[in-house]
Amino acid sequence: MFRKILVPTDGSPLSDKAINAAVEFAGAYGGSIVGICVSEPYPLSPMSEMAFSDEREVYEERSRAVARKNVDKIAAAAGAAGVKCETVVAESFAPYEEIVKAANRFNCDVVFMASHGRKGLSKLFLGSETQKVLVNSAIPVLVFR
Repeated sequence: MFRKILVPTDGSPLSDKAINAAVEFAGAYGGSIVGICVSEPYPLSPMSEMAFSDEREVYEERSRAVARKNVDKIAAAAGAAGVKCETVVAESFAPYEEIVKAANRFNCDVVFMASHGRKGLSKLFLGSETQKVLVNSAIPVLVFR
């Protein structure tokens, strides 16, 4: 049975659905949760690196603050249900890589995450972080719609 659940979040209502399911499942089966949110660094171009260093710092600070708020939401939901929870904030241009790394690092048994509903050609060409996790994960991934 799944004892340690990784729950990535971006703060969306669909992510909340995965959080609630993970908390309920962990509570019912004596499991624990690892919450993760990945903030993306400031998109840099070689010319803008020096010109906008203050802007970059402010952007990244705000991005980390939002990510921390998102994982705190997981911790609060888990705490209210009496479920053990750890949280992590990572920073990467490739969130799926950090999610897969966290699953390995924390010895998770399953990932509960949201599908962000890309449709049509954008789904084919761009893919989604959820699809990338599905392809690269060595553990089961439960996707919520």
